[in-house]
Amino acid sequence: MRRGQLVDLITAEKNRRRRVGSDIAQRIDRVTAFLEAELADLDDEIGASVRDSGAWQNTVDLLQTIPGVGPTIASQFVALLPELGRHNRSRIAALIGVAPYNCDSGTFRGKRMVWGGRVQVRRALYMAALVGMRYNPVIREFYHRLRSKGKSAKVALVACMRKLLIIANPIVRNHQPWTQIS
Repeated sequence: MRRGQLVDLITAEKNRRRRVGSDIAQRIDRVTAFLEAELADLDDEIGASVRDSGAWQNTVDLLQTIPGVGPTIASQFVALLPELGRHNRSRIAALIGVAPYNCDSGTFRGKRMVWGGRVQVRRALYMAALVGMRYNPVIREFYHRLRSKGKSAKVALVACMRKLLIIANPIVRNHQPWTQIS
């Protein structure tokens, strides 16, 4: 969670820098450099913690076999989503907040929407889906198929997030690396 806070602080400082003069920009640059150093140190500590735990390291290694999932995202999954591999696809998607829920009442049929869930995991999943749309053939084809059916980019991206999570769940449960058939 601290990693997410540091990333938010770095983003805020970089956004502030765009709107200030050069004297303040230098101060912001110093703060940004400090925060980036803290983030690098924290990433090193997280990596060491994962390496020290055999079970975590195995899970991280398995998750990294999925194109689009790197060491940072895999570590976040291990730390923030210990239920991965222990629930079925519907339950794990609901836990993260990428399961579509209906907004129906009586005879009214509303749109399906996603809500709730773990924000930090959803953020990591979002980044993995973005990278996956570029490098993971399964996610890329799924995204293009949804877009060709007329789905909006945001709806298709959330569906890709869910698909990526559903792919990761049995990989962790069965202790088998990703294959394109997954």
